[in-house]
Amino acid sequence: MKYISTRSKIEPINSAEAILQGLAEDGGLFVPENIPKVSLEEIGTLQAKNYEQRAVWLLKKFLTDYTEDELGECAELAYNWFDVEKRVPLIVLIQDPKNPVAPVGSLELWHGPTSAFKDVALQMLPHLMRMALKKVGETKEILILVATSGDTGKAALAGFADVPQTKVMVFYPDGGVSKIQRLQMITQRGSNVNVTAVRGNFDDAQTGVKKIFGDENLRVELDKLNVKLSSANSINWGRLVPQIVYYFSGYVELVSTNQIKPGDEIIISVPTGNFGNILAAYYALKMGLPVKRLICASNVNNVLTEFFATGTYNRNREFFKTITPSMDILISSNLERLLYHESGGDYEQINRYMSELNSVGEYKIDKTLKERLDKIFYAEYVTEDETRLFIKRMYDSFKYLMDTHTAVSIAALSKYRGKTHDFTPVLSASTASPYKFTGAVLTALGQSIDGVDDLAQLKMLNKLTSVRIPKNLASLSTAEILHEDVCDKDDMPERVLKFAEK
Repeated sequence: MKYISTRSKIEPINSAEAILQGLAEDGGLFVPENIPKVSLEEIGTLQAKNYEQRAVWLLKKFLTDYTEDELGECAELAYNWFDVEKRVPLIVLIQDPKNPVAPVGSLELWHGPTSAFKDVALQMLPHLMRMALKKVGETKEILILVATSGDTGKAALAGFADVPQTKVMVFYPDGGVSKIQRLQMITQRGSNVNVTAVRGNFDDAQTGVKKIFGDENLRVELDKLNVKLSSANSINWGRLVPQIVYYFSGYVELVSTNQIKPGDEIIISVPTGNFGNILAAYYALKMGLPVKRLICASNVNNVLTEFFATGTYNRNREFFKTITPSMDILISSNLERLLYHESGGDYEQINRYMSELNSVGEYKIDKTLKERLDKIFYAEYVTEDETRLFIKRMYDSFKYLMDTHTAVSIAALSKYRGKTHDFTPVLSASTASPYKFTGAVLTALGQSIDGVDDLAQLKMLNKLTSVRIPKNLASLSTAEILHEDVCDKDDMPERVLKFAEK
């Protein structure tokens, strides 16, 4: 399997090279030359496999320059940190006895070391990258550069901490992440890690990182230091491909628990910010997973909802800080990959769209492409009040405690069912532990948090619900603060160079 860019005709490269580069030199994203197909019979064989084995089955279809043994080692090292045997367990939330085709399965993606779905990929990526360094004979030190809206940063830090021949630097929006998320990052240990807050929002941090990757002068300076940039954001193919696994796994779990029969179609609902998680579901669909529709669930920063409704992507809008900070994004980078595939690989058109987005802040896709997307996606956004309502509703009805982002997915699904009367079985991506966003969850459950510190809220929510606090979050109260750097967005390149020199 070879990889090409979304923005120009480049010489195809192997997956190891694509993973190490992160971003193509033309500014585009790496995509596979073709999407492998699987049969229902092949999907059925996954029932007898554990999660690590399912991961190897999927990854070897895309990462063909890795051996099966190498992928097996990566999977074992990645997922032995997870605190449940199933790794990504399926919890059936809703099953109407009067309508046996209406189950909703919550696919819990947050049982890794940082209690967020990013762990599924970011515990795998360092090992894929470590092996890639050997495969291509790379002797330079790899500097992993990350912009985060909350969860990616900690997951990358935890995954890459003290990994040989790598450094990892995370930029996050100052005041734009929850206190728990911030504490997770700024207490991260490791001789090769740096965490820096950026004055601005996530898009400022993300745009800054993209500019750094395209800065030829900085590249020359880093080369003198024997340092090469790469990325752990979902723009990196090695970060995206492990996410495809869990949609196949979730489907198999629906079959195993007799919620559906093999071959039955499902709907997948995903709370969406940078478009990576739902793009993984798209790849699963294209590979042959029986998926009827993908629900793109957004918060009030509803740029994606508007895009799918109108065909116009417009980031020129008011930016809101919400109780779902991982979705507080106006530039959804991975959408570029979707447009590339659905336009038939028209890289000239994609380059034009991205140029217009950078220059005027918007672009409009053509009618044919819009019609193709309409057949696959349904987009809906959810207000803050609706998010809180569904947290309470799910807890009151099923004693199921969910975080704010997961509630957005469920609320968007409810809106979809109300408008379409489509009760196809559903996989809903549960993307974070409720303890990552305790203040919003407690408020949704009718509790007052006035004067209650974020860390004390962990115990308060545990006392109220008896739901176990993840160990990594419970230990934050005694963790030492190690990173207090703050910079303006224009100073990001200088900070990168300074860290590279250490």
